[in-house]
Amino acid sequence: MGAREFVVISGKGGAGKTSVTACLVPRFSRTLIADCDVDAPDLDILLKPEIGRKEEISAARKAVVLADKCTGCGHCRKVCRFGAVRLEGGVARIEPVKCEGCKVCTLVCPAEALAVEPWPTGDLFESRTAYGPMVHARLIPGEEVSGRLVSLVRQRAKEIARAEGCGNILIDGPPGVACNVISSLTGADLALIVTEPTAAGFHDMKRVWETADGLRVKTALLLNKTGLSGEFMKPIYDFAAERNIPVLGEIPLSDDMRRAVNRRRIPSVEFPDFPFPRFWETLVEKMKKLVYTS
Repeated sequence: MGAREFVVISGKGGAGKTSVTACLVPRFSRTLIADCDVDAPDLDILLKPEIGRKEEISAARKAVVLADKCTGCGHCRKVCRFGAVRLEGGVARIEPVKCEGCKVCTLVCPAEALAVEPWPTGDLFESRTAYGPMVHARLIPGEEVSGRLVSLVRQRAKEIARAEGCGNILIDGPPGVACNVISSLTGADLALIVTEPTAAGFHDMKRVWETADGLRVKTALLLNKTGLSGEFMKPIYDFAAERNIPVLGEIPLSDDMRRAVNRRRIPSVEFPDFPFPRFWETLVEKMKKLVYTS
């Protein structure tokens, strides 16, 4: 059996997902860390990984012009539905940010002056941290294939975990419910949903739970910033009870988390008894019990 995958997700940004993931890292053993929030990765700020290998990833394809063949006929510009082709100095030019790699331009070019080639979309890193190996990636701003890059991060994480004998993979997933979240969740053993007791937190928590449940991924809740608002605590607990979602703990609103993050320190290391003594060890035990006793 391969490594068990624990994904920390949230329905919205700012719920504290990455801070929680960082706090869990030192309490897991034999664990590989993966940052699948490739659009805005920041787990590395707290874990300070030493990069060992960097790989350019080309998860998209875009049209390119073979300038020495182009006659400037303009057929490609006329058929491009995305407005990615313009004529400049009698030669076709491709605007990569608009190109979808559909290949239509290559089919109508009488001079065969267009081709569709792999296009760089991001970088994938294999690193080491004080707590074990880490796989992470960064999407090039403006590119739209983060789901594919997330899949590559998880695939590489599994390969390295197998090679190094890591029994667990702890994943910092992206926020929201888009394709990158689906790529982070599919096939995972447990999704820990971090939410906050606010209207937006409750609304988006329900959406991301529905996404995970639709993918048949076991879920659990962790309430962060309790004390921020008491209005939504009962609705969250009622929602969890109605759907048999275990609530694994509450993290009260505190300056300790903020101070540690501002210092680029892992909160559970900077303040070992925050929010309570053995809170993080107990949380990891609960997460593992949900997975290993199923």
